[in-house]
Amino acid sequence: MIEKNQTVPNATLYEFIAEETPGCALGPNPFQVSDMVKDKKIVVFGLPGAFTPTCSAQHVPSYLEHYDALKGKGIDEIWCVSVNDAFVMGAWGAQQHVGTKIRMMADGSCQWTKALGLELDLVARGLGMRSQRYVMVLDNGVVKHLGVEEGGKFEVSSADAVLKTL
Repeated sequence: MIEKNQTVPNATLYEFIAEETPGCALGPNPFQVSDMVKDKKIVVFGLPGAFTPTCSAQHVPSYLEHYDALKGKGIDEIWCVSVNDAFVMGAWGAQQHVGTKIRMMADGSCQWTKALGLELDLVARGLGMRSQRYVMVLDNGVVKHLGVEEGGKFEVSSADAVLKTL
């Protein structure tokens, strides 16, 4: 598992772009983690799945609620990463009204999540390989804080918990 003071591995994450802009086409766009983290302070929260109860009712809303406070602490971006495809993450982001506050990043093949050592095997429950519930604070790609939830918990990965570490 990734640890504090380690650099996160590179991988391709996908983001659904709802409005075409220079360099970003409408629909799923690939992004290299190594490029996205360069010279930025980012809060990344990972969760088991889009549209799931705790993720929808508590996890994403906590980051929306504390967006201004996180920005005030020097956070450049907030990412939500899940082992779902970009279409699902885009639809979920729209349903959660994240706008441009949270980047809904898809790790559909579990590539980055496995490289981080944060995968969660939910095959027996019909969900396949997923992500553990966690939060990381990255500074130029280096992990400055990591909080990984114990099974079924939502205590260390909320925006409230992250704010206490900044």
